[in-house]
Amino acid sequence: MQPVENRYDFVLFFDVTNGNPNGDPDAGNLPRLDPETSQGLVTDVCLKRKVRNYVELARENQAPYELYVRERGVLIRQHQRAHESLGEVEKKEDRIAQARTWMCWNFFDVRTFGAVMSLEEGGYNCGQVRGPVQLSFAKSIDPIVPLDLSITRMAVATERESQAQEGDNRTMGRKSIVPYGLYRCHGFISAPLAQQTGFGEEDLQLLWQALSGMFDHDHSASRGEMATRKLIAFQHDSKLGNAPSHQLFDLVRAERATDPSSPPRSIEDYRIHVDRESVPQGVTLQEWV
Repeated sequence: MQPVENRYDFVLFFDVTNGNPNGDPDAGNLPRLDPETSQGLVTDVCLKRKVRNYVELARENQAPYELYVRERGVLIRQHQRAHESLGEVEKKEDRIAQARTWMCWNFFDVRTFGAVMSLEEGGYNCGQVRGPVQLSFAKSIDPIVPLDLSITRMAVATERESQAQEGDNRTMGRKSIVPYGLYRCHGFISAPLAQQTGFGEEDLQLLWQALSGMFDHDHSASRGEMATRKLIAFQHDSKLGNAPSHQLFDLVRAERATDPSSPPRSIEDYRIHVDRESVPQGVTLQEWV
């Protein structure tokens, strides 16, 4: 697989309706938010998990698109596979380097996002990989007001609970939602780092597909309705880039299309504008969704 030879910077817009896009375990699983601005937050780890889930569905966890970080996965088992595939290698440094290369070739998320694989248990150290693809935290365009709702369940789980309720099987619970929020995330793809991990053109196309469709396979009762609304990528003509990423991101704006004094409740309340005429020379604009 030929590694990518161009730098990319991209902007991802996604929204949520009546759901919790990323619960905060430090706040009773309420939607994450910036306490100073009340803007909603979604961590990069949360978004990478959704990319991994899409890739697992699309490529069925087959090499070279296996996933290193999986739910309930035991990481050391993958390290063991890497070392057992090498045969006899005398020098420890060479063995670690070859194991790292094996991990990059087999696992999509290792060569994409990188990984710390320097576990010494059993002598299965696979070193560290700095991934070419990095994501920022996503932040909502406008402040959000999380709602904490009471819900009821018409059944109980055990006989003991049933007896404690004295014939009333209803139990109470809580559900936290964001009525609506449009979120913006920035991403970066480094061509020099892609040369090191082997992140190639096929990986890149799969990444675009995952970012565009990852929410279609992530529905749940807690997340409500989530969807990617716009994916905008700036492709540089060189490995090192032709313009600073922050200047490119400033060309993309999400503005209110309706009365800003009323709370937004759908994507129709926004207008996503790209200043195409100001795209610098040596940079090509691409859009999806």
